[in-house]
Parts: sequence; C-alpha cells; structure tokens
Amino acid sequence: MTAPVFVVGSLRSEDVPGGEYVLDGPEGRHAVSVKRLRPGEALVLTDGHGRWAEGLVRAAEGKDRLVVTGLGAVREDAPEEPRITVVQALPKGDRGELAVETMTEVGVDAIVPWAASRCVTQWRGERGAKALGKWRATAREAGKQSRRTRFPEVADAMTGKQVAALLATADFAAVLHESGEEPLAGAALPAAGHLVLVVGPEGGVSPEELALFAEAGARPYRLGRSVLRTSTAGTAAAALLLTRTGRWS
Repeated sequence: MTAPVFVVGSLRSEDVPGGEYVLDGPEGRHAVSVKRLRPGEALVLTDGHGRWAEGLVRAAEGKDRLVVTGLGAVREDAPEEPRITVVQALPKGDRGELAVETMTEVGVDAIVPWAASRCVTQWRGERGAKALGKWRATAREAGKQSRRTRFPEVADAMTGKQVAALLATADFAAVLHESGEEPLAGAALPAAGHLVLVVGPEGGVSPEELALFAEAGARPYRLGRSVLRTSTAGTAAAALLLTRTGRWS
C-alpha cells in the first residue's frame, strides 16, 4: 500500500530546514490518534496543489503531534491533461458530498456546483456557504484518501448563465442527457485542453437550459441505456473520459 497522505498549509524547500517537519493540529491528531502512525513508518506531506515530499515518522508526541524526518526533496506534480471539470447540479441531502467524494477519487480536476432551475436544493446565505464548505472539505478528505497530491478545485456555485460562459471556453463541452443521440463513448475528444461535463438535477435539465448550453457549444450526450442518478452520473462520465483520453492508461 502507498504511504498515507497528510495536508500542510505550504510545502517549500525552505519550509523543511534540515529535512524535519512537525505535523500538528487536526492533521497531526489524525496521524497519531486515527492512523496511529509509529516511528519508522512512511508518509507523504502535500499542500494539495501538486507539491509533496516523502518522509518518515521520527516520533509521535501526545495525541496530536507527529515529528517527521528524512524528508526528501519537495516535488511538484504537473496538472493532468486534458483537464476535466464537472458541473454538478445541486442534489438533495448528502448526495452532493457523495458526488464530490467519488469524482475526487476517480481524478476530476474541478467541480462546479450549479443551481439549476429544477434543483430542489438551493444554496442561499449561510446555508449555501456551509454547504459549499462541506463540498470543499469532502474534496480535501477524498483527495487524501485517494493519495492525490493535487486536489480538485471546488468553485463557487454558478447560475445557468455562468455555466454557459464556462462551456463557451471549453475545448469539449457535453451535457449528460437522455435526449443525446450520440453516446459519450463515441464523442471526438481533444488530446489536451479543457473538457467540461454538465450533470443535471433529479428533475433533469430544463429545455431552456439545454438551449442556453447548446448556444455555448455544449451538445447533449448519453452514457448508456440506463439513466444514472445525479450523484453518480458525473463519476461514471469522468471515468469514461479518463479512460478515453489516456489518463488512466
């Protein structure tokens, strides 16, 4: 098994003088009290933006302090190509966090919450800020769990017009919809650039939204014969793109 990953605020060569680092706070507590790391075990420190370094546990102090030594050079993983963004309509309940978790695990680069017209859930005021915080925290934890060093960006919630503006800048844009005559598996994909997928809410993408997105260059595509739930469609479609673009090969 690969070494567990822990997040630090910044990770530069000058941040680890002498090759030693003290991991404390919530991450230190998770390492000591949950993972129960002991001297000699390996781990990875990352800033979540692609920079990372390997090290060994020198000592576990108390319940929330881990002394890491033997840190190697700080490395940086380049962004993946092509970049994959999923525009995710707001699902009901905790299905939004489920979607973010699984999309992070498969390798999505960015997630955009979308307040679609047929969304039952609406993010407003403090409730919206709290929900967005949960999505971002979920992406962080899922990034650690899946051993990523570059976590997906979770944008502020967008309106339909803002999503259309994003789609207009993409090198490939698709709306997952049962009206699509062409399967996503057969779409012509660029080898690089920015790929954007739109996942609608439980009630579906409205005709007005489909027309708006079509004007921005996004065609409707289907995944298969069955209709997936909004919380799983983005993950399935992203996995398909990751395979077809070579990122998984």
